[in-house]
Amino acid sequence: MSADAGKRLVDGYTLVVFDLDGVIYLIDRPIPGAVDAVARLHAEGRAVAYATNNASRRSSEVADLLTGMGVPAQPEEVLTSAAASAELLRDRLPAGAPVLVVGAEALRAELRAVGLTPVSRADEEPAAVVQGYGPQVGWAELAEASVAVRSGAIWIATNTDRTLPSNRGPLPGNGSLVAVLRTALERDPDVVVGKPEPALFETAARRSDGGRALVVGDRLDTDIEGARRAGLDSLLVLTGVHGVPDLLAASPERRPTYVAWDLAGLFDPQGAVAVPGDAAEWSVTVQDGLVELAGSGRPLDALAALCAAAWSAPEVPKIRAVGADAAHALESFGLPSGG
Repeated sequence: MSADAGKRLVDGYTLVVFDLDGVIYLIDRPIPGAVDAVARLHAEGRAVAYATNNASRRSSEVADLLTGMGVPAQPEEVLTSAAASAELLRDRLPAGAPVLVVGAEALRAELRAVGLTPVSRADEEPAAVVQGYGPQVGWAELAEASVAVRSGAIWIATNTDRTLPSNRGPLPGNGSLVAVLRTALERDPDVVVGKPEPALFETAARRSDGGRALVVGDRLDTDIEGARRAGLDSLLVLTGVHGVPDLLAASPERRPTYVAWDLAGLFDPQGAVAVPGDAAEWSVTVQDGLVELAGSGRPLDALAALCAAAWSAPEVPKIRAVGADAAHALESFGLPSGG
């Protein structure tokens, strides 16, 4: 069933916290409907914030990017893992301390902004290594980081997103590069700053003036898990990395409060669904590891019922459609209709 029949999802919250890539834009183009959705929130006087694991841009650059897409944004509304990492190191290290940077120039700029000194070689005796995504990161930078960490430097990862979305499909993200060092060093980073760690969302939630905050994301392993760790409700939109097959297989710590096709679900009372749930129009039966979906109605309502069945099963069940309407619903989710 819908999030609350007859009531808009957004009306239950004073602040909406958006992930960016896969929710607001894809690489450098706005996702259809996103500009209108944010403009509507602004027009209604609702607070918005943007929390991103992308460490390749500064908050001011992200705000400029959004504004250029038609989404007026202020730097103080943008929370990046690069800025959060710099602030963490500022609190741990003496002023001016050298920090070896693996990543984009934006990460170096954030370190300078808090009074630390970015360096690029292990022989400069860095007190810490901070690793963030950068499209030009290669073996040489990773090698310097490896030497520095083995020599005792603190190792900070801005995030561990395994992939990032693109118009050619998922591409290696910072988590994939962190995995290179993890393999070489046979250890994990000392601190991971970005989602799914709760810091970015906790910082954003403090701006809700005592009201409720809703996190909107496209990734279960970062946005949704991070929201849950921060104790916040979440909306999964199916415009980015994770789709319905991922949702049905999600572990408990990665299950959203709501699901919608896109950001229109914030405003359309029928455009978002609470998960798990049930629906009178759909019948879901489970037997011998097979889920059968029958009936007719909104596919989102069927999805809520399928989540209830999948999440209560010991392992992800096969799903079979009974009837043309059920087959159409499964196909709209990217699921085979024959089990």
